[in-house]
Amino acid sequence: MPHNQAPLSVTLPKDITASIAVFLVALPLCLGIALASNAPLFAGLISGIVGGIVVGILSGSHKSVSGPAAGLTAIVAAQIAALGSFEAFLAAVVIAGAIQVLMGTFRLGFIASFFPMSVIKGLLAAIGLILILKQIPHVFGHDSDAEGEMSFDQPDHENTFTELFATLSDILPGAALIGIASVLFLLAWDKVKVLKKLPVPSALIVVLVGVAINLILRKMGHAWEVKASHLVQVPVAADVKAFLGFLQFPDVEHFSNPLVFKAAVTIALVATLETLLNLEAVEKIDPDQRQAPPNREMVAQGVGNMLAGFIGGLPMTSVIVRSSVNINAGGRTKLSAILHGVLLIVCVMTVPHWLNEIPLSALAAILIVTGFKLASPKLFKQMWSEGRSQFLPFAITIAAIVLTDLLTGVLIGLGISVLFILHSNLRRPLRKIIEKHSSGDVLRIELANQVSFLNRASFEKALHEVPRGGRVLIDARNTDYIDPDIRDLIADFRDKTSQAHGVEVGFLGLKEHNISGDQIQFVDYTTREVQSGLTPQAVLEILRAGNQRFLSGERIERDYSRQITGTSSGQFPMAAVLGCIDSRAPAEVVFDLGLGDIFSARVAGNIATSELLGSLEYACAVVGAKLVVVLGHTSCGAVNAAVDLLVAAKKASEATPCANLDGLVTEIQLAINPATLKKPDQWVPGEKAAYTNEISRLNVIQTIHAIRKRSSTLNKLVEEGKIAIVGALYDVSSGEVSFFQTSESSASPLPVPMVTTV
Repeated sequence: MPHNQAPLSVTLPKDITASIAVFLVALPLCLGIALASNAPLFAGLISGIVGGIVVGILSGSHKSVSGPAAGLTAIVAAQIAALGSFEAFLAAVVIAGAIQVLMGTFRLGFIASFFPMSVIKGLLAAIGLILILKQIPHVFGHDSDAEGEMSFDQPDHENTFTELFATLSDILPGAALIGIASVLFLLAWDKVKVLKKLPVPSALIVVLVGVAINLILRKMGHAWEVKASHLVQVPVAADVKAFLGFLQFPDVEHFSNPLVFKAAVTIALVATLETLLNLEAVEKIDPDQRQAPPNREMVAQGVGNMLAGFIGGLPMTSVIVRSSVNINAGGRTKLSAILHGVLLIVCVMTVPHWLNEIPLSALAAILIVTGFKLASPKLFKQMWSEGRSQFLPFAITIAAIVLTDLLTGVLIGLGISVLFILHSNLRRPLRKIIEKHSSGDVLRIELANQVSFLNRASFEKALHEVPRGGRVLIDARNTDYIDPDIRDLIADFRDKTSQAHGVEVGFLGLKEHNISGDQIQFVDYTTREVQSGLTPQAVLEILRAGNQRFLSGERIERDYSRQITGTSSGQFPMAAVLGCIDSRAPAEVVFDLGLGDIFSARVAGNIATSELLGSLEYACAVVGAKLVVVLGHTSCGAVNAAVDLLVAAKKASEATPCANLDGLVTEIQLAINPATLKKPDQWVPGEKAAYTNEISRLNVIQTIHAIRKRSSTLNKLVEEGKIAIVGALYDVSSGEVSFFQTSESSASPLPVPMVTTV
């Protein structure tokens, strides 16, 4: 049963477990992000509480968890400094929230649909790598950089990589013991099925064990004890009044300050961009693949930011780190996000002293394992397999985020993706396909989904390459946008250039772009003039090309209403096809033909009966067809029946199994060598199917021989070179038609393989 439809009794235990894991991760991140933003520590906790409870309730996402965002730390610090006070900054947060509510109300969340998948996956992998790189120092007790700080250049004047080297000379044995043991335990937890089924979150066990180890070291007076500076540092209030004293409020006079409005717009835009990106990323790693409405999310985030700003919190966004922990811990519904917010406020109010016993190295271990899951080798392998156009934006996004910060890196990734899209459009704004019609070749120009003014040069070149007297079909059925410059070019070619050059022009899908209705000026069916200009070899090439189009799915778009009108006065087929009555082998379809192109005669086993010979004579001698195709096919029911009857006859008697068989079987059995037959119990798996398919081919050869032998009319036309008779075998499993000729097919060689006659 899908999780969103499962009863509360099923989802609640998992949501509680996940909420504990998210709470343990969110606690140090809220404090660390506030510290990195030069804001009061309690501001980060307020943002985490509001993001969990309020945004969790209002959001339409089942797995996203909101809170203070690492991607906003630089902006928050800069705006606090620029506005001169934290109270003025809070006013900007309130206004930013109101802007987000308006953006959601006016349904601007559609921009989330335009984020390239390579950038979203690059964001996931980059955050995973940053978590690993940033948390390694904390695992070893080097805590000079605040938890949750994600930028390459750090406030402690180090960067992500130099911090790793600084850690080598500042390892705390007690913190390292707890951190390394926690990482190993968490990795083992994911490998052992018995542990994964336990109702207790692995993160809670890691934290409890870490606290227990440090308390033992403290009681022993051991030098490895982890001191307070390397533990969680939640502000402690003596009573409820002191706790409420942590709240700060915006100064009303700042709501009229233009600089506050400027800061609010910046915060709103950046927070919205991060939220929408993270929302898309969460949907990709959600095992249930549920989608959250982006407009509702923007409203929820806006309400959350307004409330946080009013009571002293930092601006918030949907956060991929918390969300991925939620998913990895088995969260089922948005109740896990709400409960994590409840745990934050309850624990911060009631047991802050207990929280301040948690080693940062234990929490860092949880984040490192989360990073491993986000930046898995499987993701890199998948993006590599998707080709350069996907892997390069993915890799550049990762490098940009790791070497700068979240916002800058994402913007760089988006820019690179746009460049790849433009480059692809410039290289392939259109596709040119030569279609072989009975009346001659037609160049079909298939336009891309978006055709901008940048594509004008290549499109104009394609139009001018159409030879004088040629035919061109402009196909825009899959095109959403055509630039006005391109529309003018098409209209000019239609009204002037094509007429001057004698080019026949057809249009498909241009009516929606106010250029031209669907129309095909040139003849796209077989007329008397077209038929008279064809040779057997030319018709054979048309049929082969048609089967290739059938195989590739690029069938010719035909105007059947015009063909009905054009063929109503008479038929002038270019070929006659003697095929089997089998429903899987319609000649007009497998050769991608239109009305009036072929004369189709069908009978079980495609044998040359006297009635069908008369039809073929009429098609060639009277109507003027230039080619006869005897079309057999694999898995033929008639051939299988003939073989089964002959096998049964052989089982009953070892004599030649031809007696008392007439009609269809008698005709097909001429292609069968009785010596090759086996008794029913002698066939090995697959052997009989291959045998009957070979009999189908031999039956086609036999039918060609019968046509020449039994019809003097067709025999004479072949001898005079006016027609040819070829064989073909249609593979019902692949759709491919294999043509061949015999010594009786034509007066002159044809461009198909020669086979031995029966």
